[in-house]
Amino acid sequence: MSHPTPANPQAPAAKPAAPEAVKPSNFLRQIIENDLEKGTYASRRWASSPGDAAHHAKGEPDPAKIRTRFPPEPNGYLHIGHAKSICINFGLARDYGGVCHLRFDDTNPEKEDTEYVNSIIDAVKWLGFDWNGAPDAAPYQASDYFDFMYRAAEYLIEAGFAYVDEQTAEQIRINRGDFGKPGVDSPFRARTPEDNLALFREMRDGQHEDGSMVLRAKIDMASPNINLRDPAIYRIRRATHHNTGDKWCIYPMYTFAHPIEDALEQITHSLCTLEFEDQRPFYDWLMERLIEGGLLAAPAPKQYEFARLNLTYVITSKRKLAQLVYDHKVNGWDDPRMPTIVGLRRRGYTPESLQSFAERIGVTKSDSWIDYSTLEGCLREDLETRAHRGMAVLNPVKLVLTNWDEVMGAGHLEPCTQPALPHAAEGVEVPTRHFTIGKEVWIDREDFEEVPPKGYKRLFPGNKVRLKGGYVIECTGCTKDADGTITEVLATVVPDTKSGTPGSETVKVKAAITWVGVANGVNAEVRMYDRLFLDAQPDAGGKDFIESLNPNSLKVVTAIVEPSLANATAGQQFQFERHGYFVADRVDHVQGVKAVFNLAVGLKDSWGK
Repeated sequence: MSHPTPANPQAPAAKPAAPEAVKPSNFLRQIIENDLEKGTYASRRWASSPGDAAHHAKGEPDPAKIRTRFPPEPNGYLHIGHAKSICINFGLARDYGGVCHLRFDDTNPEKEDTEYVNSIIDAVKWLGFDWNGAPDAAPYQASDYFDFMYRAAEYLIEAGFAYVDEQTAEQIRINRGDFGKPGVDSPFRARTPEDNLALFREMRDGQHEDGSMVLRAKIDMASPNINLRDPAIYRIRRATHHNTGDKWCIYPMYTFAHPIEDALEQITHSLCTLEFEDQRPFYDWLMERLIEGGLLAAPAPKQYEFARLNLTYVITSKRKLAQLVYDHKVNGWDDPRMPTIVGLRRRGYTPESLQSFAERIGVTKSDSWIDYSTLEGCLREDLETRAHRGMAVLNPVKLVLTNWDEVMGAGHLEPCTQPALPHAAEGVEVPTRHFTIGKEVWIDREDFEEVPPKGYKRLFPGNKVRLKGGYVIECTGCTKDADGTITEVLATVVPDTKSGTPGSETVKVKAAITWVGVANGVNAEVRMYDRLFLDAQPDAGGKDFIESLNPNSLKVVTAIVEPSLANATAGQQFQFERHGYFVADRVDHVQGVKAVFNLAVGLKDSWGK
């Protein structure tokens, strides 16, 4: 599988979009603004690093008005859904004078890897954000809090709020009940705190087998919220952790660890997706218990949920994305057809376009589907004023100007120019592209029809068109091989019609076509990417997403591009005129040696049309 490469060192660093004077309101902004107005978190102190109540009591009043966090588990590459969450958490902190923390929620030693840690750091930086209050700050790691989590678990045991359960996983599942039936108390629920503490320490010391017992919170087995029916908070698992090694053979459950992580970091607004809504009562219960015990500082962080991103023609399940990679349905995590951030980046998406997308789709409490064309539209809007133009012939056939030698002189190459950035932002100097035209040029086969269909305005015998940036020409016919395949298109050049010269507009034409000179055109591999799935909701309703893979999601062509494109650096975006927006591939493009371009997005949405 291919791996993402570092960003082009010559490229300017991506910056977050400047905050607008007025941002569109949403329920999260309203919550934050209300908290700021009431001073909900004004009493917080911050001791310059995460810690317990005693640690923060020694600190100064928190200079951050709010604290949010982005807490990915390092068990895979981030995708477009994570990009939305990154933009929400970092964007809100930015807009309200706060700080957003990057924290690795690495409480599961079996699936985590430093490869994913590094990819997440790179993705957040590429999107234009820094974390933890400083551009060079190290990310936080949940595993650094394992000592405190263990201490908190012992406190809950001593206070009578937790117990060691020796039921099997199946017994626990059955006895938990369901929505129509209350749970049944574990036969081990009535143990004394002293017995539970002794057993828990035996678990810690490796005296019991994996899966033989768990530590459970003691809450309410009859609660209508099944998540409050004595949830497991620690399990035995002998596995080497990428950060703590073999120090621990017991690990906290996510629902126990996550609130503690937030509290140690003095998070104010813990923002997550709707699937965690049912876990919020346990989040609040745990915060109340640990603040009562003096372990954590008040006020407690609060959890708020928003709808996750559902994007048509995309899957975001890490498991299913991994299946695509490991079954070789795609060429690695950074395949440009993948919805991973490394894939989108290699496809040609920009940090600004993803930030714009997150802003445009907004934040809601209800699930809905966002059409993929919305994402593509954000990229088009961003690249319109910044992607340099260039001409490329994707399906080449040679055009011979049969009177060139007579009119222009044998072997003559006429210099031509065109603006590289015709729609540059105000105040940006417009660079110029330089290329030449001679007796032979390459054109796209689609620009010639021996017998034109109705309404066709490009080359056919007797019709005139303009070679963009060059001359008006008149088509005279074509030559074919023995199989009837057109090998050359024939035309004559009309003198004194060079673009930009006096009198060049006296000959009127109905079309202009793109071309590349045979004398200085450069061969390039162009990868024409399309949507990976044919079904708008490929894995909805239990469908087998593999069955809806698009067999034409990648077509590779050998194209010919103008000289200015040959000098592209990896990651540089262009508009191939009349074709779409392309990016010089970050992995395979080698300046001056091998030109490879990926289709980022067409000039207009043509899906299904």
